[in-house]
Amino acid sequence: MKAWLLDSIGGGVGTLRIADFPDPQPAAGEAVLSISLAALNPADRYLAEGQYPAKPELPHILGRDGIGTVLAVGPGVAGVKVGDRRIIVRSEIGVNRRGTLAEKVAVPVASLVPVPQGWTDEQAAGATLVYLTAWQAIDQWTDLPATGVVLVSGASGGVGVAMTHLASAMGYTVVGLSRSKEKSAVLMKQGASLMLDPGDAEWRKKLKAELGARRVDLAIDNIGGELFSQMIETLGENGRVSCVGRLAGPVPQFNTASLFFRRLQIRGVGVYSYKPAESAAIWPQIVARMATKNYKPLVDSVFDFEQLPAAFERLAAGPMGKVLLRIRK
Repeated sequence: MKAWLLDSIGGGVGTLRIADFPDPQPAAGEAVLSISLAALNPADRYLAEGQYPAKPELPHILGRDGIGTVLAVGPGVAGVKVGDRRIIVRSEIGVNRRGTLAEKVAVPVASLVPVPQGWTDEQAAGATLVYLTAWQAIDQWTDLPATGVVLVSGASGGVGVAMTHLASAMGYTVVGLSRSKEKSAVLMKQGASLMLDPGDAEWRKKLKAELGARRVDLAIDNIGGELFSQMIETLGENGRVSCVGRLAGPVPQFNTASLFFRRLQIRGVGVYSYKPAESAAIWPQIVARMATKNYKPLVDSVFDFEQLPAAFERLAAGPMGKVLLRIRK
């Protein structure tokens, strides 16, 4: 099969090369998928740069989610047969096991789920990881006010869109941060009640004016950097922060005193903590929530298999939704 190979950890996605690689064989409890579409995630880049806690066998194949057709099954497999269309939920695929940036991949059947009814292949291919991440960012706080305010940075990215969808479907007031007026307009139709530009020095004052006596109950930070401390300022009493990403790098000169008098809490988000069975059980809940608002994943762009470098460039540029790689036409 053809695959994009990562020969060493630390050099980044620019070192990936396309080459022939042996076809995977299904072990007990596994199925081999012929991948038609795979999705890119910032975590792929972090792993390639050595910033992710993984130790895969080299050469490694990145790619954590995708959609394909079952080609073969291993011993002891039930519930999945040759010819079935399946998508991959959170697993070690693309992390410590070879992933979906290849024509074929072996996957434990516990990490395979059907395509949601009414979704296109493109919508389904890159949805599971970002929506599971969004779910954990919200669901880990069991005491959120039922009609609370959720603030999302990087709201136009794959995870940001997922958070906007889920928070809206759960009944929260969603405030998104995006520097693009065009993307903000789209998100206002995707569940956001208010969009603000984090590049505007007055955005926090504008938010306070819009909320009146209310304050932000949960800030979901996908960006890091200087914006983190600004988001902290918007929180009310017992406010919470879910830390998801750090695209803007470390938080400079963070003052922990900002947490004291409002009893603020900060937690990290890591879907690796979900076991395969747990991810598979959460996924139908996510799909059901989205169906209540008729939300479906947004796809920014689809690149041909040979265009992977351009696809990663698009991911770095800040897409509106997911960036996909078409493995097979």
